[in-house]
Amino acid sequence: MTNTILEDRASPLASYPHARRAGDFLFLCGTSSRRADNSHAGVTLDADGAVQRDIAEQTRAVIENMAAILEAAGGGLGDLVDVTTFLTDMQDFQAYNAVYNEYFDAETGPARTTVGASELPHPNLLIEMKGIAYLPRG
Repeated sequence: MTNTILEDRASPLASYPHARRAGDFLFLCGTSSRRADNSHAGVTLDADGAVQRDIAEQTRAVIENMAAILEAAGGGLGDLVDVTTFLTDMQDFQAYNAVYNEYFDAETGPARTTVGASELPHPNLLIEMKGIAYLPRG
């Protein structure tokens, strides 16, 4: 088994890799919209200091972060066979789906489960995704 750790992405918050390979399968850890500088895509401050969070922008950033992890391991989004998504607000489901559908389709996309989560590791996060990819060797 081997681990994938990307230096140009947000570092894991504890002792775990971005992904772990077991045979022909790559298991991606929960991935958020956090950037390497620890800021979050899809989060802005209004002039009055109020935090605004954008589920579409966060979803896009999460999927792009997953794509970078897969690429570093020799694959791509098309290699995902299963995705689990955690949303802090199921009212975001439609906007999340709209972005998800920009990257995947029912004919070739992964199996998917979406669950509501009361909170994620940072209050700015609206979404986290994890996945399993099939990357046959040789």
